[in-house]
Amino acid sequence: MANTSLLFEQLGLALLLGLLVGLQREHAASGLVGMRSFALITVLGTVAGQLGASFGGWVVAAGFLGVVGVLAFAHLTHLKEIPFRRVSLVETENAPAPAKASDGGTKDKNGVGITTDVAALLMFGVGSLLVVGPLSVAVAVGSGVAILLHFKPELHTVAKTLGDEDLRAIMQFVLITCIILPVLPSEPLDPYGVLSPFETWLFVVLIVGINLGGYIAYKFLGHRAGILLGGLLGGAVSSTATTFSYSRQARLSPVLANSAAVVIMIASAVIYVRILVLVGVIAPDFLISVAAPLLILAMASFLAALVFWRWASRQPAEMPRLGNPTQLRSAIALGLTYAVVIVALAAARDWLGHSEVRALYGIAGLSGLTDVDAITLSSARMSKTDPMVAAEGWRLIVVATLSNLVFKAGVAGLLGGRALLRPIAALFAVPLATSLLLLGFWR
Repeated sequence: MANTSLLFEQLGLALLLGLLVGLQREHAASGLVGMRSFALITVLGTVAGQLGASFGGWVVAAGFLGVVGVLAFAHLTHLKEIPFRRVSLVETENAPAPAKASDGGTKDKNGVGITTDVAALLMFGVGSLLVVGPLSVAVAVGSGVAILLHFKPELHTVAKTLGDEDLRAIMQFVLITCIILPVLPSEPLDPYGVLSPFETWLFVVLIVGINLGGYIAYKFLGHRAGILLGGLLGGAVSSTATTFSYSRQARLSPVLANSAAVVIMIASAVIYVRILVLVGVIAPDFLISVAAPLLILAMASFLAALVFWRWASRQPAEMPRLGNPTQLRSAIALGLTYAVVIVALAAARDWLGHSEVRALYGIAGLSGLTDVDAITLSSARMSKTDPMVAAEGWRLIVVATLSNLVFKAGVAGLLGGRALLRPIAALFAVPLATSLLLLGFWR
């Protein structure tokens, strides 16, 4: 049995957490279970946990079943109080739809739903957790219950906003994260010891997770976003996909070419921020050498976009539809690209020695044509074991971003025409010139 001070602390926390959740339920007019009931149920869980520590877990189980029985009896009594009368078939067919319950299901006109009952049972468990588990965990769970119950309208808005394709994107992310990733072997498969299936797919999960976060933000803000926010969201999802989408839009509406150019430029500037985030997560030590040149490029790119935005027409371009960033085929392609790049870099380092990083620029340029994530991940991974890459690897990333800018300029010219190519060329000239200066003079 716990000492007296600890016991009172646990009971006091149980009382406070029960009152917190009960307050929210009573404010929401949930009906049968209010502040006092929730407080008593949570304290009962704590008492059962204390008794169970001395007499066995059956005490907690019995207490849980007792709460279930009390809730069931309350519902039965409540139902008996509802007057019964015969209803004709016509009345049944013309009856209004049942009201929505607080859990998103249905409830009767007297407000009987299951959310409050489930919350009550969970709070009994929280009370027991205060005894057997860390207090911080129990407090977090109890507070989380109150928050979850309180934000019902916002959660329902999220559910209504996300369509079938968005739900598919989330489930595909769960697939590649929770089902594929755990079963992959962690042992390297290549002769250079750099290609681990688990680590490769973990990097894919990281990239897809960032893309999915941007995609969800786009779903809620995209259609209402202006030029600046449109570029930020587009870069968070995929700057290359944003370039394709806005280039097609500029072809259809040449008057929007300047707006589309600014969005593409901002999305391209977000690349440098993405790189810093990825490097910071994978190889924090490598961030020391990467941060300064990439921050310079990011600031130069954003500054050019803002200046052009103030000078050019401010008519906002409607954000085009961006595709699902979690497609399994795209994830596999990203993983294969990363695998090819990291093995090619390791092989080149093995054949050419450790004295000439510049010999790797060709690999960086080719890999960066459509995406810079692979070379970023590879460089960050190699920086942990290769001092030369740790010191000079930022050059590989900058070369990849240069290649990516040239590729996107070509896409803008082909799909958007001259109306888009002119402003894109003027905007991209800033990061291109800055990159060349950094490669030539930064030490």
